[in-house]
Amino acid sequence: MLVCAAGMSTSILVTNMQEIAEERNLDVHIFAVSGTEAEHKLKDKPVDVMMLGPQVRYLKPKFEELAEKNNIVISVIDMRDYGTMNGEKVLNTALKLAE
Repeated sequence: MLVCAAGMSTSILVTNMQEIAEERNLDVHIFAVSGTEAEHKLKDKPVDVMMLGPQVRYLKPKFEELAEKNNIVISVIDMRDYGTMNGEKVLNTALKLAE
């Protein structure tokens, strides 16, 4: 799950990540939500990795306790990778975090 301010800019990154995942035949579900939707979404959908966009990194402390209770790894997306919408690097990071 990728989290950003409104869920808009991250949707482009999700598309890029999904294309790489399909090329690699990976069975992953990648989606984006806004910071305000994230907590509600975590109650509805099992998540292994939560990655915050750099613009909402201030939300990390808010989600850390919830993530710990649900065995979710939480991280902030590298600013350069986010800015360039580098789906491959962000996907690789997510896969490493999920191990």
